[in-house]
Amino acid sequence: MGGGEVTDWQGKRVTVAGLGVSGIPAAKVLHGLGAHVTVVNDGDDERSRAQAAELEALGITVRLGDGATLPDGTDLIVTAPGWKPDKPLFTAAREAGVPVWGDVELAWRLRGPDAAPWLAVTGTNGKTTTVQMLASILKAAGLRTAAVGNIGVSLLDAVLGEERYDVLAVELSSYQLHWAPSLRAHSAVVLNLAPDHLDWHGSMEAYVADKGRIYEGNRVACVYNVADKATEDLVREAEVEEGCRAVGFTLGTPAPSQLGVVDGILVDRAFVADRHKNAQELAEVSDVNPPAPHNIANALAAAALARAFGVPPTAVRDGLRAFTPDAHRIAHVADVDQVAYIDDSKATNTHAAEASLAAYESIVWIAGGLAKGATFDELVAKSAKRLRGAVLIGADRALIREALARHAPEVPVVDLDRTDTGAMLQAVREARRLAVEGDTVLLAPACASMDMFANYNQRGDAFAQAVRELGAGT
Repeated sequence: MGGGEVTDWQGKRVTVAGLGVSGIPAAKVLHGLGAHVTVVNDGDDERSRAQAAELEALGITVRLGDGATLPDGTDLIVTAPGWKPDKPLFTAAREAGVPVWGDVELAWRLRGPDAAPWLAVTGTNGKTTTVQMLASILKAAGLRTAAVGNIGVSLLDAVLGEERYDVLAVELSSYQLHWAPSLRAHSAVVLNLAPDHLDWHGSMEAYVADKGRIYEGNRVACVYNVADKATEDLVREAEVEEGCRAVGFTLGTPAPSQLGVVDGILVDRAFVADRHKNAQELAEVSDVNPPAPHNIANALAAAALARAFGVPPTAVRDGLRAFTPDAHRIAHVADVDQVAYIDDSKATNTHAAEASLAAYESIVWIAGGLAKGATFDELVAKSAKRLRGAVLIGADRALIREALARHAPEVPVVDLDRTDTGAMLQAVREARRLAVEGDTVLLAPACASMDMFANYNQRGDAFAQAVRELGAGT
């Protein structure tokens, strides 16, 4: 079962690990194909019991409160991507010689013979934006496509649904790639690499290796970040199909086989005739929304994948113009007294916050939350010259305060020791007090939000509401 395609599911005993956004659809699909499906789940709460009842009504076995024991006779495990590789269930599977697939692997194996190729995107930051830009460019070229994968649209739905696609723009997390051994994309990109999810992977080396799986078996282009050598190293190590090319993207002037920026123009020197002499204009920097440096990099990566698929230059321009970023990604909330207020609540780690801070010249920085084991010295040292002031919130704000004391001792810091619903309003008011005309007040927390908020969306909404109250004079 671990080797070739599984075409006959009739009577196969499949264990699905985890109820949730990937487990429930996987269980239903496999049951519909004739497999004997058992779902195992660690939790046994009210929500889990309701989900279990729905599946049991279809004839699917559900085992709540025990996700550790391998059910007798299991031929295959299909796991939710978040389940860690060191869980006892997977140890038992290895000992029994039972393969483990993620939902992405299952979707890849279930594709039909005429299935749409995948253009795949991973990286520590920028995945969702890049995939959405890519889908917008592909649509502008008249192609039937969808942004799918880790972005919230189920790959199983895309692969098995009624709609026929020409190509799919696929966002893949390191978790999903870990459990997708046979995935082979048409072309793929690793946008950047920085420490993240190390508790899950066990080490930076393991995290990077899982990201690198996205390049395995690429047919046309392995796209890498010229400014992040580790991404190019992964391309060099990958086993790709004959003729597949390494294509770089850079915010500087592109060399042959790269996309880059020249005099405010996004330029292609990879997918042109005689790339040593010629370059193709694709779009203007002003066509990228917003035109912050890291977002221009996202646009170049999306353009590279689209060009690898044969999309014309005009579609790159039209697709970028049509793209609107999701909420809480360097979103301009308002100007109050000639100070810009920017919501980048999605900057939940130091790498994302560094990119956000690099987009502005004079910043009052609102930061803090759950650090997830991160350190802040490098971030503060790189950004110190841009900081007018800092307002710190959340459980691990002391870590940022200490980094500021070490690397930016002249920057005034307000330390807010409160976690109630009024904390963000006070943070915004303190930021206003520190800011002068022409400054940017930037919410780029560099931390997760769950100490004070349900998620980064709620945190960003609280910031935007506080800014609106400032503007209204309350």
